[in-house]
Amino acid sequence: MPLDAVAVTMILPVARPEVARSFYTDVLGLPYRGTAEDGKILFDVGSGATLALIEKPAGAQAEHTAISFEVADIGASIKELEGRGAVFADYDLPGLKTVEHVCVLGAEKAAWFQDPDGNILCLHEVIPERR
Repeated sequence: MPLDAVAVTMILPVARPEVARSFYTDVLGLPYRGTAEDGKILFDVGSGATLALIEKPAGAQAEHTAISFEVADIGASIKELEGRGAVFADYDLPGLKTVEHVCVLGAEKAAWFQDPDGNILCLHEVIPERR
């Protein structure tokens, strides 16, 4: 029986909920939906999906990309987010090299940054001719 989900909620741990709320609202520009009864801070991320921030001790964050946001123009999105205070990472590793914060991975361009709690976030743009 396939999963028949009505909606999707992504949950990220944050040690400083108010700092994180400000980042997701002011830097990423996500619509703030309020705080749930259990304390989760809720944001609308489009397509019926919700981002919930839950308070956890520092160090609860994953060491891999937690969320990737698909954008139409990665270069323009990077500039916009940098203008609001996001800091993008640069890499020069075997198989992963960024140029102006962007790495081409197969059929996508990707760029990474962190929220104030160290959750790794990504922007990605699908390269149409490589689909």
